Amino acid sequence: MPAEADPTAQTELQVADTIGRLIEFWGFKRAMGRAWTLLYLSPEALGANELAERLKMSPGAVSLTLSELLKWGVVRKTWRPGERRDFFEAETAIYNLVRRVLRERELVLVREVGEALDQAAAALPKLGRGKRDEALDFKRSRLDFLRQLARTGENLLNALVAGEAVDPSEINQMPGVEP
Repeated sequence: MPAEADPTAQTELQVADTIGRLIEFWGFKRAMGRAWTLLYLSPEALGANELAERLKMSPGAVSLTLSELLKWGVVRKTWRPGERRDFFEAETAIYNLVRRVLRERELVLVREVGEALDQAAAALPKLGRGKRDEALDFKRSRLDFLRQLARTGENLLNALVAGEAVDPSEINQMPGVEP
């Protein structure tokens, strides 16, 4: 039965497209989400050619996609006795995948933002004159809030990465945040 006529294959592709859109929203390539999903839904490891055929992608595009997925640790190579080609299977510990992305991407970015805000705060003039004092105080106050928000975000991400319980109400309790 051709894949187009197989309802299971069609459902798998629909799920792959849905996960692909989610992965794309998170800043990765849609093809990465689609390929990972087919591997995740497969009871056995798949070869690159089979993935290319099922996803209607070129072998080169699948090869690049698998390389990126391997780099992120979301798929792994495996082998079958008597086979010379590589097979791939999905990492199934999804929380570990999310933690890795949070640690290697989002947490790095939040730390960079915090450092940039600290540098900006240090660069503001310490004393103003007359009306300028009010404007500088206003800027310092807003900048301090942003710095506190960055620190809170970093603390929350660190807790998530460490597998600790996270209480986002800390953000709502910050001065200047409307619940």
